[in-house]
Amino acid sequence: MRFVALSAPSTARAALVTLAALVTALLICALIFTLAGQSPAEVYGTMLRGTLGDATGLGEVGRRTIPLLLIGAGLALAFRAQFFNIGAEGQLLLGAVFAAGTALFVPLPGPLLLPAVFVAGFVGGGLWALIAAALRRVNVNEILSTLMLNYIAVALVTYLIAGPWKGKDVRGYIYTDTFPASTYLPTLPGSQVHWPTLLLGVAVALGLQWVLSRSTFGYALRVVGENPGAARYAGLSSGRVALLVALITGGAAGLAGAGEVAGIHHRLLEAGQISLGYGFTAVIVAWLARGNPALCLITAPVMGIILAGGDILKIDLNLPFRVVDIFSGVILLCLIASEVFVRHRVQWGRA
Repeated sequence: MRFVALSAPSTARAALVTLAALVTALLICALIFTLAGQSPAEVYGTMLRGTLGDATGLGEVGRRTIPLLLIGAGLALAFRAQFFNIGAEGQLLLGAVFAAGTALFVPLPGPLLLPAVFVAGFVGGGLWALIAAALRRVNVNEILSTLMLNYIAVALVTYLIAGPWKGKDVRGYIYTDTFPASTYLPTLPGSQVHWPTLLLGVAVALGLQWVLSRSTFGYALRVVGENPGAARYAGLSSGRVALLVALITGGAAGLAGAGEVAGIHHRLLEAGQISLGYGFTAVIVAWLARGNPALCLITAPVMGIILAGGDILKIDLNLPFRVVDIFSGVILLCLIASEVFVRHRVQWGRA
C-alpha cells in the first residue's frame, strides 16, 4: 500500500473524508466511554435529548454557536492563506477589553454607544492578531506567537478587573461596573441568545466567503496559501496578505468578545467566564469547514451541540469535568490525520 498525491483534491472528496473523520472520532469516544463504564448509546442519547430536544438546551447551543461562528469564519479565511492563527482566544478577550473600555469610559450618546462597542471590539481583536502578523515578517512562527499572546491577554484582563477597572462597589470578586443599559443586546425569550450578534455572525461568514471566492484580495489570498512560489513570481506580497488576514480574523474574534460582554455579562469578568474555550474550539469549526467560511454556518452549531451537550453530561451522568475536551481533542486529531486522505489516494499492491 502507498499514498499517491492528487493534483487537485475535489470538494466531494474533502467532504466525504471529513465525514469519515467525524464518524471515526465518535466511535473512538464511544470506546472511551465504554472503558469508563458508560453506555455510549446513553451518553449520545442524553446529549441529543438535552440539546436538540429541549428548549433550554437549544438556547445553550445557540449561545455557544454565536462566538464559534464568528471566530470560525475568520479562522477559515486565515487557514486558506496559510496563516495559522491559534490565538483567537486572546483576540476574543482583547475584543471584550476594548468593548468594555468603550462602554464604561467613552461618553457617547446612547444610540451611538452600542455600535461603537462592536467597532472597538473589532479593533481590539484585530490589533492583537496584527502583533503576530508583524512578528511573522521577522521569521517568528505565528503558531507560537498567537498561542503565547493568549496568556498575555488573560493576564491583561485579570490586571484590569482587579486593578484600575475594578467596580467601585465590588467586594470579594473582581469585575468591572455594569455597562450602561444602552449597550445591552436583546436576547431571544428564555435564553441568552443575543440574536443581533448571531445575525452579525451569519453576515460575516457569508461576507468572508464572498471575499474569498469573488474578490481580487480573495484571489491573492488563495494564491499565497496554495502556491507561495507562484505568488512571489506574480509579485503578490505574502506579508501584506498576512497582515490583512490577521486584521480580519482577529477582528472577527474581537466581535465575538464584544458580543459576549454586551449580550450576556454586561461587564468585564475573568477570562474564563467570558470565553468557554471558544477560541480553541473554533479551530475545529474552521478545520471542519475546510477553509470555507460559509460552511461554518453548519460546523459551528455542530460544535455548539458538543459544548452544550458536555455540560449536560456532567450534570445528568456525573461524567468528569473535562468530558468536552475528550470530544474536542479526538475530533481534532482525527481531522488532522484525515488530511493525508484528502490530498492522496491509496494505491494497493506493488508500485
